[in-house]
Amino acid sequence: MKKNIKYIVAAVAGLWLTGCTDDLDRFPLSSLSPETYFNTEEELETFTNHFYSQFPSAASGYGESEDIVNIFTLPATTIGLTRTVPTKGGGWNWDYLREINLYLKYSHRCNNKIAREHYDGIARFFRAYFYFEKVKRFGDVPWYNKPLESNDPDLKKPRDSRQLVMDSIMSDIDYAINYCDDNSELYRVTKWTAMALKSRICLFEGTFRKYHGIAGYETFLEECATISKRFIDESPYSIYTSGDKPYRDLFASMNAIQQEVILARDYDYTKGVKHEANYNTMAQTYGRPGMNKKIVNSYLMTDGTRFTDQPGYKTMQYYDEMQNRDPRLTQTVVGPGYMRINSDKVESPNFSSSTTGYQIIKWVTDASGDGYMGSSNDYILFRAAEVYLNYAEAKAELGTLTQEDLEISIKKIRDRVGMPNIDMLAANANPDPYLCAPETGYRNVTDPNKGVILEIRRERTIELCLEGHRYYDIIRWKEGKMFEQPFLGMYFPGLTQGSGDNRYDVFDMNDGIAGDKEKVDICIYTGKKPSVKNIRKFYKLGEEFVLTDGDKGNIICHDIEKEPRQWNEERDYFFPIPTTERSLTNGALTQNPGWNDGLDF
Repeated sequence: MKKNIKYIVAAVAGLWLTGCTDDLDRFPLSSLSPETYFNTEEELETFTNHFYSQFPSAASGYGESEDIVNIFTLPATTIGLTRTVPTKGGGWNWDYLREINLYLKYSHRCNNKIAREHYDGIARFFRAYFYFEKVKRFGDVPWYNKPLESNDPDLKKPRDSRQLVMDSIMSDIDYAINYCDDNSELYRVTKWTAMALKSRICLFEGTFRKYHGIAGYETFLEECATISKRFIDESPYSIYTSGDKPYRDLFASMNAIQQEVILARDYDYTKGVKHEANYNTMAQTYGRPGMNKKIVNSYLMTDGTRFTDQPGYKTMQYYDEMQNRDPRLTQTVVGPGYMRINSDKVESPNFSSSTTGYQIIKWVTDASGDGYMGSSNDYILFRAAEVYLNYAEAKAELGTLTQEDLEISIKKIRDRVGMPNIDMLAANANPDPYLCAPETGYRNVTDPNKGVILEIRRERTIELCLEGHRYYDIIRWKEGKMFEQPFLGMYFPGLTQGSGDNRYDVFDMNDGIAGDKEKVDICIYTGKKPSVKNIRKFYKLGEEFVLTDGDKGNIICHDIEKEPRQWNEERDYFFPIPTTERSLTNGALTQNPGWNDGLDF
């Protein structure tokens, strides 16, 4: 029986947590006392079960929308002119930390040393995870390693240094690696999960420091490379390669595939634990997510050459641009001849459900998960491929990467889909102009390993697409200006039929592959709807979508003048501290640079 890490809180833990708020000085209301609890392994497990609720839900992955996937409405909380300082909330929540520190204060009551060390490792894993998320969001934060009473002066302490907090995080995660069980469990934190988290933490901190000009980046990148290599050598995990479409199946599987997945969030339709991946990508009123044309262009050809080196790639139509590409492209968005899992019906991209036309299918299952909150495939939180990518990137940023390093990391990932490995010497000799350009790539890479760093970033973007990593990848690389670039969709040539204001053209998105060959997929028109037969779908220009050059060009997803995308380099890499929290500390808790909260301290 699977243990659901989303809803596994037991009754006793529920008593402990009743009445708990975001404040650090609130003791959980309970009929139990900490002096009489924490005696057995079962009690330690029960209390630590609630910590798993910190993990993101599935929506954090398939809902990724700042750069890779466009939705109908811009994500105003992270991009745009409407960002404001909140009065409270805004991610400045500390309830889980209170629970973790409470556990660590009293767990010594359990005499079972092995069990106690394991669950202490679980607690310290989650404290490391908790603080990692806080550092990513706010930068310097106060470090607390004990539950606070209501009169504790530390409630009004200022931020601690980034170095102190990161050193404390490293101590916690190293303890978890040393003492957590080394079993392979899909829904429980283990030694291997802790190693994967350390790899993630160290890559973030190392590259953030490197690109934001903070000393000490080498130490974190070396730690990332070391723990990632150890994971590759020692862990029971590898890249899943079974079946015709292993990449697609990894995310569509109802039960996470343990060969590659280190930790997953359990969803189970029979227990009413569901999410909205299918509905999100197919409904016409649910954001209409579509992949950004910039990202589509970054997928390589099947022989490893660059699509953006192809003559005329900018004006290539959908069917042609999808030919002979990295198979992950058409296992992530609808491609020509697409048939849903367990269906023999050929489907075309649905522009009513996708703003760009590149309709998302990653995380989509068969039709059994259709409807609001109908999906129940597990959501992957940590998997081996991420650790492999972390290893290659850390070594490249350190300047110690070799071709042999790529053989044990990137090659294994690309082998899954039959793609050739990165050639380090060739990449460095000829960095991709597309990935160098400010409009479509990364402007801050000036390293001697520039070419291979760009290729590893390409690989990471493609492999981990829609898994919740992209926003903070851009943050750590200091590439926030990338968020200002407009989203674009498919390219369409001019409307060649009809006359005057009533013009139209038809487009066969599948080029007659299977299905009903008597029908053309779509008709785009202006003015009156044309009386053309055997058309699957009509789209009126200006209603369903707008093109860059009037009746031709790329789909425009947002009016830049009405919905400007603006990134403040001096402010937006960190979120603001809520004004209530600053007021409660009488200004000891300082505001992040660039944010004006109206307070005079």
